[in-house]
Amino acid sequence: MKELMRRSGLLCLSLLLIALVGCNVSSSSGGGNKPAPVTPITAPPTTPTATSTKTLANSTDWTTYHRDNFRGGFVANAPDPQHLTQTWKVHLDGAVYAEPLVVGGRVLVATEGDSLYALDMKTGQVQWRTNVGTPVPQSTLPCGDIDPLGITGTPVYDPATGLVFAVAEIQGPAHILVGVDVNTGKVRVRRSADIPAMEPSVHQQRAALALWKNMVYVAYGGLDGDCGNYHGTVIASQTNGSGPLLSYQLPTPREGGIWATSGPAIDSNGNIYVAVGNGETTSGNWDYTDSVLKLSPTLKLEDAFAPDQWAQDNAGDQDLGSMGPLLLPGGLVYANGKTGLGYLLHADKLGGVGGQALVKQVCRAFGGAALSGTQIFVPCTDGIRQLLLGSGVNLALGWQAPSNVSSSPIVGGHTVYSLDPNGGTLYALNSDTGAVRATIQVGSASRFASPTLSGNEVFVGTYSGVVAVSIS
Repeated sequence: MKELMRRSGLLCLSLLLIALVGCNVSSSSGGGNKPAPVTPITAPPTTPTATSTKTLANSTDWTTYHRDNFRGGFVANAPDPQHLTQTWKVHLDGAVYAEPLVVGGRVLVATEGDSLYALDMKTGQVQWRTNVGTPVPQSTLPCGDIDPLGITGTPVYDPATGLVFAVAEIQGPAHILVGVDVNTGKVRVRRSADIPAMEPSVHQQRAALALWKNMVYVAYGGLDGDCGNYHGTVIASQTNGSGPLLSYQLPTPREGGIWATSGPAIDSNGNIYVAVGNGETTSGNWDYTDSVLKLSPTLKLEDAFAPDQWAQDNAGDQDLGSMGPLLLPGGLVYANGKTGLGYLLHADKLGGVGGQALVKQVCRAFGGAALSGTQIFVPCTDGIRQLLLGSGVNLALGWQAPSNVSSSPIVGGHTVYSLDPNGGTLYALNSDTGAVRATIQVGSASRFASPTLSGNEVFVGTYSGVVAVSIS
């Protein structure tokens, strides 16, 4: 891979010197809704310059969905609240489905208006806004439930390049991967995120992006309604925007979306774990749908798991892919989906069909879970559920939150934060007992919305923008 990157960089430099074409650097930022062409590939400098300096991640930063590649969503030294108070509220150019990020005192927010914003963490003042295209009206798509459809998946920040990466759906329709300078909002990388085997109009990019070393990983599912000829797909791009896209696509006739909002989880060796939804196959040989897959950093299939009843799950739209995998201590993986069954898997041997280490009736779950020590917090549709990991391979049911508190949770100190998305209320729950510590109105949000925690501030994306809440 390093040799490929070196050759790609030399080729790009040669083209620049000889023909002054090829790796064109985009400097556009700020407003404007005209979609730019997706063919150019742009690259940031490989070393910091006076105009593009890196912002390194620190202990209060939140650079990816649920803070780390394991998707744990945990901050150990955060204060436990007695009160929650709104600090500021900012209306943006579209709904916020993605989890906000925090980097260097900036809150980074992606909208369905195809814009990325950097907001001052303390005041909410807009430091920069970059619009990367015109979002797609739902009326022009064969199905779906987001209108308009712009940036849905949570971006990821790369401290090595100082770029925030996001995938935007733009009119065409098409999906583009952009890398935006965290300090200035300038677009440094812009390239197509579609592969020839994909039909862009029926693929939706809802899953959070993931980063491993110099690669950005992007997963695709279908639109709400499962229309068209879509296939679960993962693509990978070098962070400098050069070279071909790597890809893995489910070997299924149709469907098998990789759509859970937590996105791919990545272990310490760079192996990638994704949860896969239902497929069209309902009999015969298993086609890797309704599953958890383990992919190599170069997107080669390494291992897989599916429930014994995968065919019935497929037939009943009861897929395992509604919640993303959570990587646990002791080399375990936790998976949960629409059937209500929770699975513990061995990461080094997922086990194939029926190869789980443990299965337990838990709940129907959507989104991303959180982890604090030996406590798992699952986004159940009938209220957040605490699970307790025991020694060996053991899982016990703990407390359950009220049924309206159901969005993907995070944990700070001994407090679980989750939303009642319809009621527009943020809840702070005692992580040991489930008792309500505090609540605050933040506004209606997507059922998949997940808060972000940095210092004594919680940030929540809503249908109208983002809200900052202080802990006291």
